[in-house]
Amino acid sequence: MADIESGARFIVRRLREAGFAAFFAGGCVRDKILGLAPKDYDIATDARPEVVQRIFDHTVAVGARFGSIAVILPIADEKTAQYETTTFRADAEYLDGRRPSAVRFGTIEEDAKRRDFTIGGMFLDPENDRLIDLVGGMRDLRAGIVRAIGNPRERFAEDRLRILRGARFAARFGFEIDPATWTAMRDAAPAITEIAAERIGEELVMLMTEGGAGRAMDLLRESGLWAALAPELLEMIGCAQPENYHPEGDVWSHTRLGVSMLPAGCSETVAFGILLHDIAKPRCRAVAADGKVTFYGHTDRGAVIAAEMMARFKRSNFVQERVAYLVRDHLRLCMAPRMRKATLKRMLADEGFGELMQVAMLDALASSSYLGYWNFCRCALESMSAAEIHPPRLITGDDLIGLGFAPSPRFKEILKEVEDLQLDGALVTRDDALAWVLAHHAPQVTAH
Repeated sequence: MADIESGARFIVRRLREAGFAAFFAGGCVRDKILGLAPKDYDIATDARPEVVQRIFDHTVAVGARFGSIAVILPIADEKTAQYETTTFRADAEYLDGRRPSAVRFGTIEEDAKRRDFTIGGMFLDPENDRLIDLVGGMRDLRAGIVRAIGNPRERFAEDRLRILRGARFAARFGFEIDPATWTAMRDAAPAITEIAAERIGEELVMLMTEGGAGRAMDLLRESGLWAALAPELLEMIGCAQPENYHPEGDVWSHTRLGVSMLPAGCSETVAFGILLHDIAKPRCRAVAADGKVTFYGHTDRGAVIAAEMMARFKRSNFVQERVAYLVRDHLRLCMAPRMRKATLKRMLADEGFGELMQVAMLDALASSSYLGYWNFCRCALESMSAAEIHPPRLITGDDLIGLGFAPSPRFKEILKEVEDLQLDGALVTRDDALAWVLAHHAPQVTAH
């Protein structure tokens, strides 16, 4: 297959050749109408799951009980793509706010009515380029409206995640939310915590990285979703900052401005890095006798809070650690012009420094817009090679033992001093390093 759409067309064609109805369904139809490239394709058919498995060679029963079979096909560059192929169905009662208690295979009309939002409830016949719209999806796409299919309270009671998804669609596409749908979202928001944290975390990542993240912040605040999921963020509202550094306003306004500049497709670590970079400011704010406002310690405390929040949403250990690093170090670049060479090079060598530069730029542009220190770091990166920034060690612990030093915690201190001097350019060769150690440290041989 040349691409993922070719694979989807192949599945539709094979199902039809076998005597079944088959259509593109859901988000891929919406995206194609909007002129966007779908990330994946879902297929809706009247073929039963066991029939789909017989027709195609490579399948996975991702939800056979609910009529869903994943068809695996090869595409370009020796990759494979997975296509969720689902039998037309009608859902029984939802008992857990996540999945129906049972399903009944039915008609395309019933299948359309069980879906969440009208803009994602359409079908497309790719062979004849014919749209099948049974829920008014095209009307709402043209009007730029996110509207639940049928009774919005029932849709959100069926799957609480739809509350977040509605906000995501509105933010991503710049759409308005239908008033009845919005009221139902706000009323259902406190129940969002009833579903698995992993699902919430995945949806929040999409909210923050698909575009329109600033609007997403507003919608989650106004709907009550932040109050249920991340009340720490609401502490930023009304937390005043010195106007000479932050003419944009309080911590919420500053953060919201930074988040609004996130490009679609950014990494989740950068997205949550800027969202949470000042999360601890409200808890660290102090006013001195002369009226000076300070936020001492907010970076270290914020790193702890950020890691806890990422863990709450079941993000990976890497994400937890990287977001904590971005929050803790987002002000380090301000000190770069005054750093000794060794300290600067160590910072530039950090694995996440590229993302730290992104967060620092967003932070600056959302306040005073001063980028002098950011440009200093950029120039430093461009002027030095990787070998200069992170050169091989001149000596190791074995060399210290060879000089007569007994293994001890001193090794770490001595080796760091040597590495600092190497990064500063004061020590160049192994012999230089060994001579410096003997000149500045006396061996402490263990007595026998």
